[in-house]
Amino acid sequence: MTGTVVWHMTMSLDGFIGDRDDNLDWSFGGTEPSELAAEVIATTGAFLCGGRRIDRVGENRPYGGAWSGAVLVYTRKDPATNPIPEFTYVSGDIRDVVADGLKAANGKNLVVTGGTVPRLSLDAGLVDEIVLHIVPVLLGEGVRFYDSPGVEPTKLEVLTEERMNFRFKVLK
Repeated sequence: MTGTVVWHMTMSLDGFIGDRDDNLDWSFGGTEPSELAAEVIATTGAFLCGGRRIDRVGENRPYGGAWSGAVLVYTRKDPATNPIPEFTYVSGDIRDVVADGLKAANGKNLVVTGGTVPRLSLDAGLVDEIVLHIVPVLLGEGVRFYDSPGVEPTKLEVLTEERMNFRFKVLK
């Protein structure tokens, strides 16, 4: 399999990816377009997220429709109950799910996003890079970017710094 597993996320300055009600409105607009984001979109072949993201954004395609490709939704529910036929619902061991996502990416990168899917992927040693966009807002509470008590620290190397946008290599 080729392709890189990229955790692509937007975060508040105080480390949250969703506000106290798990809303994402604060993360859209208000920032300049990012060359790094455009690069991620252009190199992505498949997108893997959890069911909570779909609950929040519904049938809207990732990246505001600026991208097309396979969308996989990791769920504990029976994948046969697929509420959005355009998306592929998957379950099982995260290693198998990420491997299937890389196959679906067809040589391009697999983006993982949300709270649970990237955490499980990182904890399993599957994430190669993290691309992080920081929005200059303080939410005070909400859904944390990364919360995994008891794991060993993950070391990162900064590859790209662009205003409030960063690309990190996960050191394994």
